[in-house]
Amino acid sequence: MSASPLTPLDYIAEGYWQDFLAGRPIAGGIAYETELRACTLDESLESLQRIDTLLSQVRRDMIKSGIWDEVTLLVDERYRNFMVFLAFYAGRVLAQQWQSKPHWYGQFELRKRYPELTLITDDFYQHMAVGYDDSGVKEYLFFALEPIGLRLFGHIDRQFDAVQGGQVESGLYQAVSLRLPTTLSNDVHSVPELTADKVTTNKATIHKVITHQVTDSGNPSADSNTHVGTSQLNAPLNKPEEVSIGAEHNLANVVVTDSESRAAPSGVPDTVTTELQTSVVPPESENSIKPELTKVTKPTVKPASPVKNTSTPEMFTQLLVELDEIAVPQPTGDVQYQQARKVLDQFEQHIAKQNKPRRQVIFSDGHIAAKNKALLLLQAAAEDGNTAAMLRLAMYELLGEGLTADSDNQKKSGVEWVNQAASKNDSRAQRLLSKMYYQGVGVSQDIDSGKYWLEQAADNGHAEAANLVQQWQQAQVLLTTQKQEQHSTKRYQLLIGAIIAVALLIIIII
Repeated sequence: MSASPLTPLDYIAEGYWQDFLAGRPIAGGIAYETELRACTLDESLESLQRIDTLLSQVRRDMIKSGIWDEVTLLVDERYRNFMVFLAFYAGRVLAQQWQSKPHWYGQFELRKRYPELTLITDDFYQHMAVGYDDSGVKEYLFFALEPIGLRLFGHIDRQFDAVQGGQVESGLYQAVSLRLPTTLSNDVHSVPELTADKVTTNKATIHKVITHQVTDSGNPSADSNTHVGTSQLNAPLNKPEEVSIGAEHNLANVVVTDSESRAAPSGVPDTVTTELQTSVVPPESENSIKPELTKVTKPTVKPASPVKNTSTPEMFTQLLVELDEIAVPQPTGDVQYQQARKVLDQFEQHIAKQNKPRRQVIFSDGHIAAKNKALLLLQAAAEDGNTAAMLRLAMYELLGEGLTADSDNQKKSGVEWVNQAASKNDSRAQRLLSKMYYQGVGVSQDIDSGKYWLEQAADNGHAEAANLVQQWQQAQVLLTTQKQEQHSTKRYQLLIGAIIAVALLIIIII
């Protein structure tokens, strides 16, 4: 494919960048310009991590202030410019990694140049794409607005489907990292596929680069025009001493996708319905109806017996999704967490693919040793204050699959790890703790405590929790209205009865 001539968007992208560098105002204005400058946009991959953190903070602030409305914000030119600027910047970073110039295409150019793409005219996130690695042979495309939109507005009822198929990556760092040229990805090790039969020694696979092939209707295509953010994992598991969890790399957002274990539900999950049913008091119990979600004092954690499950509970599969999709800045332990997660994700995928209860899945001694190494890394990261590591470690403790305590390793319980992460205002931990209290998992069932932690998660920007709190309040309003109507009906009936009684008395007297 020949090199592309400059497009109108190329001039606009360059203009945005030069105006930003010179401190000149961008036409129409740009939201969060001060915060963007604080991100130190030095065209490095690390700067994309800082941008992702900013996007997560923007999302939380919008939820707290009550302006978290995608349609309304997309009408605001300042917010549109903010997202478009970030897309331009991400494309600039990506093209630089490929040692090429970015070429930006609007929908008109995309339809002409790539007629196989199915584009929706009024979809803001399909408005433009950047082409990179234009080497005269082929050109890859990146719809950079998609991960920005997912980071800002994605939630359980607002799914983002990628133009090119597959899942939209959660954030710009992850999206760009998955599209790096192989020569720059040598520090990204492939996650070997688990087999429960034996451990195969294969040192050559330790540093195998994850390659991302374009798919069309699920089949690889050698001459397609884009990358899909799903890794093709084919290497067998190495011996425990060869597992690449010890390498010092900073893979902050690699997501290993498994349709069986990570598919997001299309609507409100069953556990959400259960929580609403247990939280909303029936009309018959008139004395206990409260018009608003009442604040309760912080509860004391009451540990119960460990979870004895026969399969992976939904709350934990949802937790793994949230650990990928909801960004919470971690001051320490991120490298250790990512190394451990890379190995443990593989175990979870293998378990999800088995048509049997979780506890019946058998692993070799080598696999178990590799998992224990990853758990030790998680524990180290958790002890350093990494809340994501705390939650992942808590999951295995609650499932009865954690590390064995000894004289040198006085481990915390899963409940203690969740509570510690929740006390650090990690909305994912607070949401998990609310589920545990609602369902009595690991703790004694306590509806008030569940409601308290649900509120805390909502206050800290957890979209699903905020939606539940809103639904709960709406339900309370409906119940209050129903109660008032019932009282009005009773008063009306009493009044009619009194009028009839007076009329009968008058008739008798007359």
